[in-house]
Parts: sequence; structure tokens; C-alpha cells
Amino acid sequence: MKKSIGCLAIGICLLACLFTACTQKPEQQMTTVLNPVGSPSPTPLIPMAPRLDTLDGKTIYIVDVMYPLTHQLFEEIQKVFSEKYPKTKWVVKSKAGTYFDNDQKLWEEIKANAQGMIIGVGH
Repeated sequence: MKKSIGCLAIGICLLACLFTACTQKPEQQMTTVLNPVGSPSPTPLIPMAPRLDTLDGKTIYIVDVMYPLTHQLFEEIQKVFSEKYPKTKWVVKSKAGTYFDNDQKLWEEIKANAQGMIIGVGH
């Protein structure tokens, strides 16, 4: 009995929709369709920084974006690089906020004090 009532209710709704569509005037039946693709704005191309000729006497920042459980890895990388390149100053810094947040204070510090940067984005 429940199936019959459900089918009857659907049938009545369908008939009501068809009746409404048939009784509308042609100008009321017009449908506007929008293109969801859109037009993205052009991406400005910025060239990479020129390669350093040597690491001797340079300061290189190793930036941790605070991906879970990676800070110790960057400290180990600093130790290995310090042994391999003893004439280079290696600085490990943690970025404030998440990967997507702009840490302007850190970027200004790097621009003022470093000649290069390595940024770790997780694994």
C-alpha cells in the first residue's frame, strides 16, 4: 500500500509540473544559461633569480613552513650543509602562519640579510 501512495504522489507532482509548463506563455519559458568556465586573469610571469656563482661567504636561509614534523629535518639539513659548505652561513627560520599566509616580516629579513633561500614545503 505504501508503494502505491508514493507512486501516486509522484504522479500527481509530475502532472502538476507538466500542466504548469503547458499553461505558461512562451516568454515565461525562456531559460538563461551561464557559462561556468569564466575567463581567468592573465598570470604575470616573473623570471627566476639568477644563480649564485658560489656559496662561499653567502648567507642562505632554510625556511620551514611549519609542515608537521619537519622542523627537525631542516635542522639536520643545516648541520649537513654547514659541514659540506663551511664558508656559508646557514640559517633555519620558521615561517609564521600556514603555507598560504604571507609572512612579510620574514621575507624582508631574508631580502636584507641573505643571498639565497631554500623553502621546505613538506613531504
